[in-house]
Amino acid sequence: MVIPVVWALLEDHFGLAMILFAIAGASDGLDGFLAKHYHWESRLGSILDPLADKLLLVASFASLVWLELLPTWLLWLVLGRDIVIVVGGLAYHYLLGQFTLLPLWSSKINTLFQILLVLGVIIEHYAGLAISFWIDIGIWLVVASVLISGMEYVIVWGRKAWQQHKKNQ
Repeated sequence: MVIPVVWALLEDHFGLAMILFAIAGASDGLDGFLAKHYHWESRLGSILDPLADKLLLVASFASLVWLELLPTWLLWLVLGRDIVIVVGGLAYHYLLGQFTLLPLWSSKINTLFQILLVLGVIIEHYAGLAISFWIDIGIWLVVASVLISGMEYVIVWGRKAWQQHKKNQ
């Protein structure tokens, strides 16, 4: 759904973008529920699912920045957190061994705030609502959750890496 959502946003079809974004979210939720309920979980799925979620969110943020509906610095902050997590995960994998990266609650909250912000901006421009106050609050909630979850990943996985390093010696 990344390409259709981005296309809809860039072509100012905010109603379609809202529907496509909602379909992507609902299908992701259904996929997660089915995987857990029927034990259809796999290592590949545990990597691809959050990667697809991140791709949709980052592409949506980038599109909204391109349209000057979100600040550029916010996109860089979101990307910076994701890069730190990915580089840390790769370093852990190649230096210490395989691991399963389970999302932290702060990360789930961060993702929720990002989704709500994207939807809020889309709704504001689709419906012509004057909700810029709420969009500003959404931006600062994303900032806070990006910083908190990013720091938590560094602390939690830094501690695990240190423990694994000690164990390997």
